[in-house]
Amino acid sequence: MTGKRRRLGVGRGLLLFAKGLAGDIREQRRRPGRCDAAGPRFRPRALDPRVRRPVFVIGSPRSGTTFLGEALSHVSELSYHFEPRLTKAAAGLVYDGSWSARRAAPVFSLFYAALLLVNGDGGRRFAEKNPENCFIAPFLASTFADAVFVHIVRDGRDAAVSHAEKPWLRAASRHSGRKGRGGATWGPNARFWVKPARRAEFEAGSDLARTAWAWRQFTGAACEGLGRIDADRWTRLRYEDVVRDPDGTAVALAGFPGFDESGLGQLRRGLAAASVSSVGRWRKAVPEEAQQALTEACGPLLAELGYR
Repeated sequence: MTGKRRRLGVGRGLLLFAKGLAGDIREQRRRPGRCDAAGPRFRPRALDPRVRRPVFVIGSPRSGTTFLGEALSHVSELSYHFEPRLTKAAAGLVYDGSWSARRAAPVFSLFYAALLLVNGDGGRRFAEKNPENCFIAPFLASTFADAVFVHIVRDGRDAAVSHAEKPWLRAASRHSGRKGRGGATWGPNARFWVKPARRAEFEAGSDLARTAWAWRQFTGAACEGLGRIDADRWTRLRYEDVVRDPDGTAVALAGFPGFDESGLGQLRRGLAAASVSSVGRWRKAVPEEAQQALTEACGPLLAELGYR
């Protein structure tokens, strides 16, 4: 736990709930292949709100979670959702203890059920990707006893470089007034996963230092949390292996959540766009004299995960 207890007022909570549902509907309709993958819009089970055997894709920002999630969205038995707004905001409240598991569990269950229903996906397996879930995997595993987790890891240096190119943690975004999907203000301000004693250090660092910090925190939290969950409920993929061998990844991944043969074919199609062009990009993007500092900023976890 990293900070003081925070609140999510009823008004803001209801606003996030409504905005989350509306935004999710728009995103589902824009998703390529949505109609082909999902089949008929209305089915006998379309009004079944139960959240059964959900699939949670977790990983640090810019580690391939979006690519993997979009690949899973091709599987017709899944109802895939990109970073649901309400639960993205609530993840920090669960992590720092502002919300007890008893309070948070019905919020997550209700919101996921609502996402299924408003998209006509009742009866399908719920699936989402949300980096903030790295911090609350044990809570999700307890709340959804049949949930499974797919953790994708990437070389922290590549992830940090890619993250630093986005506006979310950049110093230049400090006065933009923009906010992320979960309500966090863009800029160098410390997030819930930064310990209070180190907030000033985080905010004063370079953009690349902050994004390397984010990689450590998200990836470390996911590894620690999954270590407290039964091993048959989660699997870990390396981004580099996914893009180098998408077909092998499809075979391995389809067998983990228990997709049928058609699901394997759909997953293969979803992963077909994999490209190795971003692997090792940090070596070109970061001056040679700064590369060792970036490696050190990613910390011992980099070597523990097999990156040299």
